[in-house]
Amino acid sequence: MILIKNFIDTLDDVKQLVTDIKNKNLKPIYFLMGEEAYYIDKISDFIESSVLSEEERGFNQMVLYGRDVTIDDIVGQAKRFPMMAEYQVVIVKEAQDLSRHIEKLAAYAKNPQPSTILVINYKYKKIDKRKGLYKALKPDCVVYESKKLYDNQVPDWIRRVLSPKNYTISPKAAQMLVEFLGTDLSKINNELEKLQIILPEGTQISPDHIEENIGISKDYNNFELRKAIGERNVLKAHKIVNYFGENPKDNPMVVTVSLLFSYFSQLLHFHGLKDKSPRSVASALKVNPYFVNDYITAARNFPMRKVSAVVSTLREFDVKGKGVGSNAVPQGDLLKELLVRILS
Repeated sequence: MILIKNFIDTLDDVKQLVTDIKNKNLKPIYFLMGEEAYYIDKISDFIESSVLSEEERGFNQMVLYGRDVTIDDIVGQAKRFPMMAEYQVVIVKEAQDLSRHIEKLAAYAKNPQPSTILVINYKYKKIDKRKGLYKALKPDCVVYESKKLYDNQVPDWIRRVLSPKNYTISPKAAQMLVEFLGTDLSKINNELEKLQIILPEGTQISPDHIEENIGISKDYNNFELRKAIGERNVLKAHKIVNYFGENPKDNPMVVTVSLLFSYFSQLLHFHGLKDKSPRSVASALKVNPYFVNDYITAARNFPMRKVSAVVSTLREFDVKGKGVGSNAVPQGDLLKELLVRILS
């Protein structure tokens, strides 16, 4: 049976791939590629630790690095036969360093050694699906494309990662992690693992836990700034912006402006919705239903015309924040000026 897993970008699909490996439903080549390194590492590490027994690994498992080998070296290793084992495993890490010559692997992919499991970790890039390597891999190998998650997808990913380990997380706490760490799943997972060491099973991870153990302020962050602006809570918004100005390294202006731009773009979308029921709004804006009331409140305080003006202002300050026409102005002062323009 032909099996190829293209564009695996959900937790369920990755679990299925792991289950196949556990059940010895193995393929001769696992070509792991894409912008999100987290799952590439996880799948590769799982193959490295589980396909062969500890006794078999000494003679039958080889880890190569793209910067140190050629395609011919990889193929030569892959064509060897295992010693006293059913399989040998060849793992090529940092294979993106071979990007200029990666198409040469197509000849081997057309007729791979059935007793070899070849794992190619091709991070931050992907192969051209129109070319020979992809077509050679397609019939009976696994091609895995690990795509970056969007900001709005990461909180759900956090919840699903925590659930099997008997932890939950509040919507605000999940949002704090995303806004502080971005969409880098490896960084987020590292912080979640720290919390799981500290907190007992069954805990709901709260903003207080995030603040105490990771160092992200639960009161002075971009999430709270957006909420304060949406409520037109001038005093709170200015307190947060002042805090950002005093701690610019932890609160870079470029991140704040980007998140505010996303927020007001969502408000613009909200104003254009015909169905403004909570369920419809959550679906259309791709936000957790928990936050829908915040958007409803903000839309009352910022009519469509004002939202459009704010979006234009944010574009202007995005350029200024990157040093164009404002080299001598501290970013804290730029943020204060931006806030005045938004709330005026």
